Amino acid sequence: MSTTEQPPLTIHAGDQALARIRERGLRPEDVGTIPGAAGGPKALGLQGLDRVLFGDWLQRAPRERALIGSSIGSWRFACVCLPDPVAALERLGELYTAQRFFKGITAAQVSEQCRQMLDDLMQGQEAEILAQEKYRLNVLVARSRGILGSDARPLLGMGLAAVVLANTLHRPWMRLGFERVVLHDPRARPPLGSLDALSGRYEALTPDNLRDALLASGSIPLVMEAVDRIKGVPGKRFRDGGLTDYHLDLPYAGDDLVLYPHFTDRVVPGWFDKGLSWRHGDPERLRNLVLIAPSRGYLASLPDGHLPDRRDFPAYEGDDGTRERHWRQAIAESERLGDYFLELVDNGRVADVARPLREITG
Repeated sequence: MSTTEQPPLTIHAGDQALARIRERGLRPEDVGTIPGAAGGPKALGLQGLDRVLFGDWLQRAPRERALIGSSIGSWRFACVCLPDPVAALERLGELYTAQRFFKGITAAQVSEQCRQMLDDLMQGQEAEILAQEKYRLNVLVARSRGILGSDARPLLGMGLAAVVLANTLHRPWMRLGFERVVLHDPRARPPLGSLDALSGRYEALTPDNLRDALLASGSIPLVMEAVDRIKGVPGKRFRDGGLTDYHLDLPYAGDDLVLYPHFTDRVVPGWFDKGLSWRHGDPERLRNLVLIAPSRGYLASLPDGHLPDRRDFPAYEGDDGTRERHWRQAIAESERLGDYFLELVDNGRVADVARPLREITG
């Protein structure tokens, strides 16, 4: 990289995390929790960074770590828990890239297509995911309340409009429409403090319910059907975990670092907060967070100037070949993210580039 070229990654750290990094650098043994955001195919553009983190750097200091994922973040982390995480992450990238959705496709058909993608991704290894030693998987889903449990577009649309208004006025009022459910590895709950006024409950993952939990965590309203039931979990009509926890602005507990490979340098609490510039992550709750994200210069260098995006499907309608080529190019380019991260940690330069998280959270 030339001296004038913008680095491919930015790093922002909460108050305690930044102090620790400045004192002794960023070390894998200090990392205890890793969040994974919702965001659909954007996650594919982090593959090069994920391969380095989970295939190399974190393995230098093996220990128990909590993986907390919402939507595609939970799919990524299920891959990480498979016997060969790098191969599984690459398989996720290829399976997602190869998806094609014809004009007029129904929510039921999208759900069935995504269920098949999950089958191809996990290859019947649900028990292995929950039995491996290093990681504890946590999957966020949202249980629908009232008319939000319906997949009839008029009713669901009315319910979503009401939740958008309630959330805009006061985020905790989202609980009128959705209940946060944290499905966790039965060996340990995630290291979280008291959940905010949105509240929520904890339920155990099992090999029998993992696939439905993952499918529910990515079931976007109006795009996919709700997952009617998750075995062993009270209630029904479960949807995308990003509705309540888009970028996982959660009360992370303990003194371990929370390493956050993210596709943007903004922490947006819930799905409906994306357009609310004043709604951002809480610096106190995120005091141990280390957020690693592609820089604006890096994003500008990609095809179409952005990471793979769900909006690319309609944008390239009738020309999936071009979309797939652009996505594969973005995945290949992401090797630069992993290479630059290793350059920083191996040369003790993270403290030189890390900025206070408060700069982007207010």
